[in-house]
Parts: sequence; structure tokens; C-alpha cells
Amino acid sequence: MIKKFLKMESSGGILLMVAAILAMVVANSPLSFYYDFFINTPVHIRVGSLEIAKPLLLWINDGLMAVFFLLVGLELKREVLLGELSDIRKVMLPALGAIGGMLVPSIIYVYYNYTDPIAIKGWAIPAATDIAFALGILALLGSRVPVSLKIFLTSLAIFDDIGAILIIAFFYTANISIISLIVAAVCVLILFLLNRFSVQKLSIYFGVGIIMWVALLKSGVHATLAGVILAMFIPIQSGKNAEKSPLKELELDLHALVAFFILPLFAFANAGIRLDGIGSEQLFHGVTMGITWGLFFGKQLGIIGLCWIGIKLKFADMPAGVSWLSLYGISVLCGVGFTMSLFIGSLAFEETGINLLFDERVGIILGSIFSGVLGYSILKFSLKKQGN
Repeated sequence: MIKKFLKMESSGGILLMVAAILAMVVANSPLSFYYDFFINTPVHIRVGSLEIAKPLLLWINDGLMAVFFLLVGLELKREVLLGELSDIRKVMLPALGAIGGMLVPSIIYVYYNYTDPIAIKGWAIPAATDIAFALGILALLGSRVPVSLKIFLTSLAIFDDIGAILIIAFFYTANISIISLIVAAVCVLILFLLNRFSVQKLSIYFGVGIIMWVALLKSGVHATLAGVILAMFIPIQSGKNAEKSPLKELELDLHALVAFFILPLFAFANAGIRLDGIGSEQLFHGVTMGITWGLFFGKQLGIIGLCWIGIKLKFADMPAGVSWLSLYGISVLCGVGFTMSLFIGSLAFEETGINLLFDERVGIILGSIFSGVLGYSILKFSLKKQGN
């Protein structure tokens, strides 16, 4: 199953690249009017006095990305209970790497922006790793890449996602609505009871999950967290048939939808940067510099640094068949922070009233390109050297 997962994620990562490039081409062509029209199309849903009215861009970011987080939650639950993250020795190295890979980039960003009360809101943007993009680049190296290295990257990205989820929950919330939070809490209780009494029909879980998503959307807590919460209560085993797993089946069903539709659509809707008028002020803006160097330098230094400490102090083991140079190459590759960085960036700046999205996306793209190119080059050299 791990090989099928990695193959699908790699293909999805390549499609993500195509979607992001296409968005930039369209946004800087005579078709830019249609691009703006697409992402700003108003979409309204009303049931009685309950109304949700958002442009299509926010439906993608708040709605479809909740499905992405549902998949992340399912993967996390499965790995913790049955997979690689159930073994503490295998958990320690990617966990340490993820901590360093989130802490150091954030410090670099703060260094560039601590005097600006608006820009500082984006401190978590370079802390994210895009697993689909990273695996897509790794796929270009073919069968020379050890499975243990892919598993390390995937495990690190899962811990990275946990960190991103916690950051969103605690730092990127709007004004809190107590009534909406109470409704969401009741939904969580119902999900707990459904799981406790081994209810197998996923449609019932989805029904409660949709109500919870709406409640969180109205509460001020970011609605995508509904996906993670829902995943925690999906049964991992069927009561009647021990070999059947509702969680694994749902995870498998969602992979294609997320990898080949939701994430490419998200990339296309968020990566359309207009390049006209770019000057030194935009390129050397504190937000751009903080994100670019946070992703490029911060990720590699944070990951390889804490991994080195963990291995030397015997808290963790080096993955089988992996050299230090290959581990460093993976650390650099983790600076590709495209999808989650864009997502956190939209949360950081969408409510400020000041348009820093341009600077944010430039930094994400520059940092991700630098990291992707250098990471690929290091891995190509190290794996070729190992093969000789």
C-alpha cells in the first residue's frame, strides 16, 4: 500500500507543478480577466436564515481543502495505530526533523519582519512542507531512491502537517462565536458516540461532519480543521469483518480526488501571480525575504541539524541504506512548501486589510524553486555515488 501511495503522491506532485505554472501563465496573459473572474465568482448557499456567501477562491480554500485535511487526518490515524509512526524508534528522527524544520524557518521569518506588526502575522508560512511536490521531485530520480528515504520524507511531512494543524487552530482564528463552537462540540460528541457504538455507515459520519464544518466556518476557528476532527472518528476496523477497514477504504478513495483534483485546483487558484511591475521593493520586501530564506535555509538547517543531534545522542536511528548526503538532500527538498505555505499565507493576511499576498506568493515560489532545484541536484549526486 505504501508503494501505491507514494506513486500516486508523486504523480499528484507533478500535476501540482503543471497547475501552478499554468496559473502564472494565464494570470500574465490576455486571459488574466478570465482568471480573475474564475477565482472571484461569487457562490452563495442559503438554507433558511443560514447563508454562506464566498468567492470561489475561498470555497476552494475553506471547503475543498477540508477534504484534503480529512485525508491528512486519516493518514495520521492509520500511521499512528498501524504504520510507521507506531514504532517509537522510527518516529523520533522524522519528528525531530519536523520540529527543526518548523522552528528555524519561523525564526528566520521573524528576523526579517519583527518590526512590522502586519508582516509578522506570516511567521508560520515558511514552516510548512509540501509532501506532494517533494515526492513529485523525488519521483524524477526513479528507482534509485531507497524506500526508507521516501518513508522518512513522508513521516516528516505528516509531523509537519500536525504542526500546521496546531498552528492554524491556535494562531489563525478570527472572532470566536461561542454558539457555533457549542454546535461543533455537540457534533464531536455525536461522532464519538458513532465510533464508540461501531457505526459503519460513512454517510452518517459525513452528515455530522458537514454540520461541524459549517459550525466551525461560522465560529471563527478555521473550517478545514473539521476534516482532521472527522478523520479521528472514522472506524479503522469493521466490527463484523476484521479484515475490512472503513478508514483505509476511505483513504484510498480520497487519494485520487485530492491528488488529481483538489490540490491542483488549489494551486491553480492561488498561484496566479502577476509579474508586471515587479521591482526591488517587492523582491526585497521583508515578507518575501523571510519566506524565501526561511524555506531555503531554514528548512535544511533545522531538519539536518536536529536529525544530526538526535542520531549522535542515540535518540534516533539513521534510515536503512541512507547516507548523510542523501539525508541532507531530503532536508533541502523539504523547503518546497508550496501548498501548505500558500494556505497558511492566505489565513495570515486575508483579514488584515493590507494586500501582502503578492509578496507572500513570490517568497513561497522562490524558496520552493531554490529548494527543489538544489535538493534534486544533491540527491541525484548522492544516489549516483551510492550506486557506484
